[in-house]
Amino acid sequence: MLTTLQTSYSDTRAADLAWALGREPLPALAVLDLQLAGATLQMRLLGASHQVLLEEERGSCSETVACMPGSSTPLPLGVAKRLGDWEYEFAARVETLSEGSFAGRAQELLALVADHPHGLAGTFPGSPHAFTAMLAQRTEGQVRWRTWHAYPQEGQLVVTRTRVGVRMAAPVS
Repeated sequence: MLTTLQTSYSDTRAADLAWALGREPLPALAVLDLQLAGATLQMRLLGASHQVLLEEERGSCSETVACMPGSSTPLPLGVAKRLGDWEYEFAARVETLSEGSFAGRAQELLALVADHPHGLAGTFPGSPHAFTAMLAQRTEGQVRWRTWHAYPQEGQLVVTRTRVGVRMAAPVS
């Protein structure tokens, strides 16, 4: 699903993004509710930010990547945590692209997400390359999602990927 977000940028730089687990739902500009083989996933666009809410019989998980005033947790390169019966893994990277490369990459990502049944993308008025996009899937008992946060004025694209799945028992030797 592709939508135009009726707001201006709230997160103006890639460096302003922070990461948090366990936050309450924040006001969203666009929402996509998904049922993924026993899991309920809600993808939420919060301006140039995102929030994912996952509910399953084993528990729940809330991931937020946003400009959060007062947050002391900047966007990490990677996180691995145990959440009850789940293992949670998060990774982020910042791609810096030339203006032409950025435009091409933006078009490619928006085309990928726009028509995908588990995709949500929002563009901002004023720039066709200013967007936030999300794509989710469930495979092998795990829920995974990827996000892209575009900052065309900086030529930067923040890319995240998350995996939440049942914790595997250690092999017995």
